[in-house]
Amino acid sequence: MADPARKRATYEDLLAVPEHLIAEILDGELVTMPRPALRHANASSALGVDLGSPFQRGRGGPGGWVFLFEPELHLDADVLVPDLAGWRRDRVPDVSAPWTDVAPAWACEVLSDRTRRTDRVRKLPIYARAGVGHVWLVDPVDRTLEVFRRQDTSWLLVTTHEGDAVVRAEPFDAIDLALAPLWDPLA
Repeated sequence: MADPARKRATYEDLLAVPEHLIAEILDGELVTMPRPALRHANASSALGVDLGSPFQRGRGGPGGWVFLFEPELHLDADVLVPDLAGWRRDRVPDVSAPWTDVAPAWACEVLSDRTRRTDRVRKLPIYARAGVGHVWLVDPVDRTLEVFRRQDTSWLLVTTHEGDAVVRAEPFDAIDLALAPLWDPLA
């Protein structure tokens, strides 16, 4: 016997989720998860610092970007909260608003045991449909950075970096990026 059709989640459903949880609507389903663990938070914070100076501030890099931590993205009927997202300056959303429907040029998801499957299987296709140009998947446990470039409505894995390498990764390949601080805050 088939399961009865599920009611599609609404934004009101999302707003009713307790504040200590992160809530998203993915393909009509309300998905909740606890706030990130410290290892996860360190990886996204270190990445934001390392990209922000050269790309947002233009210090030692080309500038031209704006980065936001955990922005609420309304991409068609989906509501996503990436760990970090970046927009080119000519498409910056209104940062005074509580959320945006302007798709970022780049999104980063920091993987954890709780989010790995959702980030890979559910969120990547949504980002592609919305026109996000690049997605990075950062795994602080496996110490890997996967760089994806959108091709039509799917993803091309451009490269995978690991360990304490110093890398150049698109779309931020104008600078050297040290991976060690993503795994260790004292690196």
